[in-house]
Amino acid sequence: IYTGNGGTQAITGTGFKPDLTWVKSRNINYDHQLHDSVRGAGYGLISNNTGAQTFYNTITSFDSNGFTVDANSYIGTNASGKTFVSWNWKAGGTPSINTDGTITSIVSANQAAGFSIVKYTGNNTAGATVAHGMDAVPELIIWKGLTSVSGWKVYCNQFTSPTTQVVELQASAAVSTNTVFINGTAPSTSLITLGAYGDTNASGQDIVTYCFTSISGYSKVGTYSGTASANSITTGFEPGFIMIKRTDSAGNWVIMDSARGMGSNAYALLPNLTDSESGGWNTAFTATGFTISSAEAWINASGGTYIYLAIKEN
Repeated sequence: IYTGNGGTQAITGTGFKPDLTWVKSRNINYDHQLHDSVRGAGYGLISNNTGAQTFYNTITSFDSNGFTVDANSYIGTNASGKTFVSWNWKAGGTPSINTDGTITSIVSANQAAGFSIVKYTGNNTAGATVAHGMDAVPELIIWKGLTSVSGWKVYCNQFTSPTTQVVELQASAAVSTNTVFINGTAPSTSLITLGAYGDTNASGQDIVTYCFTSISGYSKVGTYSGTASANSITTGFEPGFIMIKRTDSAGNWVIMDSARGMGSNAYALLPNLTDSESGGWNTAFTATGFTISSAEAWINASGGTYIYLAIKEN
């Protein structure tokens, strides 16, 4: 977490050189902005809308212990006196060209952490494949087209029918049926299969994907049912970050983290909305997972079905 200065500022303390930096203003309504080392510092994507990537140049570099922000007329990452949170992931540093799939990909992968960033150009061919570099089956995959207006598509192996269902990061809608975006084929330990589908494989469209898989004691892609009362979810470690989405009904995406505070007044931000953070979410991290003690429909409605990504703080 940091406070903006309206100019240039080095944000430090990550303990590593990030490959993906996601920044959100905490006390003003402004966009979520995502930058990664594969696309290059400065090129932002906005999780709460469908727009193409833009060279905002608000994150000007990824540094050995964090990143540098520049106001550059964009208040969403460094407005003077405003507060911000950044979530940072380490992939594999300098990306490499991977020709294992039928589409050549540019990959930065951290196999130990179960995370990779993949960039490729679509060909609108059903059954085309792209290498993801993780040497493990991705359990959560997030896609975004870079050069045109297109929805964020999210695959999760915890869906009732993972190969034919999808949700969108910029939307609150429940899971929907889509038999073509991954051609009805589950990802493998090396490849992601694509359908002839615009948002994940439009001809000539540059596309980025963020891939995650569970690593024992470090990260977990999971699911749970809501109880509308005290609800304990086991991850096998104490998280520092959780992202939750209700799948059986409409509900906003929700992110909570240890840096902004957990417990009876836990603070949440919503990846599909520009809203500033809200408190009172009554969610706590434990040594083996997290507990939810409220009946908030977006994270704990009775009988509701939810997916989540939990990551242990570095």
